[in-house]
Amino acid sequence: MAEAVSELFIHLGIIISLAAFAAYLFKLLKQPQIVAYVLVGILITPVLQLVTDTSIIGSMSIIGIAFLLFLVGIEIDLKKLKHVALISTFGSLIQIAFVFILGYFTAVLLGFISLEATYIGLMLCFSSTMVVMKLLSDRRQLDTLHGRIIVGILLVEDILLIFIISLLPSINNFSLILIGPILIKLLSFFVVAFFCNKVIFPRVFRFAAKNQELLLIASLSVCFIFSLSFHYLGFSVALGAFLAGVTLGNLDYNLEIISKVKSLRDFFALLFFVSLGMGLSLAVVKKMLLPLIILILFIVFIKQFIYLLICLVFRYTQKTSFLSSLSLSQMGEFSLIIASQGLFLGHIGQDLFSMAVIIVLVTITITTYLMNHDRWIYSKIEKPLGLLDLFNTKGMEYVPDEVKNTIVLCGYNRVGYSILESLKKSKKKILVVDYNPEIITKMAKEGYHCVYGDVSDDEILEKMDLGRIKLLISTVPELNDNLLLVKLTKKKNRTARVIVTASEIDDALALYKAGADYVIMPHFLGGEHASHLIEQVRKRQVKLDSEKDLHISHLKKRKEIGHEHPK
Repeated sequence: MAEAVSELFIHLGIIISLAAFAAYLFKLLKQPQIVAYVLVGILITPVLQLVTDTSIIGSMSIIGIAFLLFLVGIEIDLKKLKHVALISTFGSLIQIAFVFILGYFTAVLLGFISLEATYIGLMLCFSSTMVVMKLLSDRRQLDTLHGRIIVGILLVEDILLIFIISLLPSINNFSLILIGPILIKLLSFFVVAFFCNKVIFPRVFRFAAKNQELLLIASLSVCFIFSLSFHYLGFSVALGAFLAGVTLGNLDYNLEIISKVKSLRDFFALLFFVSLGMGLSLAVVKKMLLPLIILILFIVFIKQFIYLLICLVFRYTQKTSFLSSLSLSQMGEFSLIIASQGLFLGHIGQDLFSMAVIIVLVTITITTYLMNHDRWIYSKIEKPLGLLDLFNTKGMEYVPDEVKNTIVLCGYNRVGYSILESLKKSKKKILVVDYNPEIITKMAKEGYHCVYGDVSDDEILEKMDLGRIKLLISTVPELNDNLLLVKLTKKKNRTARVIVTASEIDDALALYKAGADYVIMPHFLGGEHASHLIEQVRKRQVKLDSEKDLHISHLKKRKEIGHEHPK
């Protein structure tokens, strides 16, 4: 026993030391750290054979997946996903159907037997929840429109995966009757989770929050109880952890829980990426090189193209569609669960399992680089993409020809909502531009003049009629989009005032240099408003209770109109 513990400690020491060195080096080179961890795994096992028993590390990496999805569950507000529910559900189903069929026939053409081709088709369908969520979180894009589309699609895919994994043992004798017991188990567990969310957890965590250590232990216990329960029911422990996170997500102490668990997640996530590299088989690379290349190209291009078309059909702009599809163009870690289950059942061989590991490894690495350079890639292929953009502009605007707008508001986000409220008296003079179809449809019904599209699109810029306006307000967060708006407006109309938004000081200074009349910095304005309010309360110029009632009324009004969108 002591010898086994000592060996584990040595293995962890080697992994952490090399990972720290590689991460430091990649940080200096401005390269993704995920790639550094994967390369460390390749170096440790396939190349140098420093760690030959990878089972323990692999088991610990599963905990990393669980912790990540636990945190994602806490951070996600499911109410925000209702605006992308249509594409999340039907889009996911359409994608899985097309990718499975095309993947199956591609595998058959590559010489795989029907059962193996079925597994390949299934594995190709699912993207990496862990990697994509981590990258979106690191880049603070979980709350963007394309971020919510991605989260919604991944969530539906993971739910569908429960059914698929449960049906694999009877894949040769599939029957619709088998779905019944799975649904009953899931619904029963959801009912229990809902009861805990509303009745038990608020009381338990109200007491646990009084002690930080107790809060951490209580949170982890919920994560493991849900995960083990899912495992007992025959489902994935990671999905159980995700449901645990969602159940705790509406508590008043969710931010404290996130801060406590985040370090554990990062540690175990590191082991997950290292374990991917450790599972690489150099012999399989040589033996199955052609199928590997074709399937990787299928995922990076064909799968991404299918996602792109689906988003366009659901009337999202080409930019949102592209960013969403680019982020989902990989084969995910849950595909390895399908592969491992197939290996255990004797449906596939070790070579196919190893090939699945390599595809996951390569496509995740490619996705990391693609997502880090997504804006640059989009700028290079924006015009060709326009040929596919046939679905999303028809009927998505309301601009009466007889009315000439003098104010343009770009981005109906939290800041944009407040600005529009203050300009309601000038309703017929305001043109709202946003790239969320639900928002534009709703605003058109309310009689606002509005246009659906991206502010950097030439056609949208033409509809803004920048040469005639008196004021342009942009709450769009992207620096390049705001720079374009400032320069074009000042070029066509020197008397127009331009107010734009920035999240960083350097960005604000760059916008002022370009000619912006004022730059909104939301976090600075929030601090200034709070300090001004406190000063007024201290001098008894306003009553805090009155301000509180007014604020609550304002928040309820926003909630009623479903105001959730960041752009």
